[in-house]
Amino acid sequence: MDLVDDVVTRFDAYARARATRDSLLPTARTTPRHEQQAFDDLQAAVTRLRNGPG
Repeated sequence: MDLVDDVVTRFDAYARARATRDSLLPTARTTPRHEQQAFDDLQAAVTRLRNGPG
């Protein structure tokens, strides 16, 4: 997977986790742990992009 595509995919996952954090439907809610994992994955993808081949 291309590094930029990876960042976009991780950002999308994080954005969805944030959006469902306060959902009115309890079954659709994201746990704080899931949201944090999505954020950590996004940070790691950005780091790989920054450090990747130029």
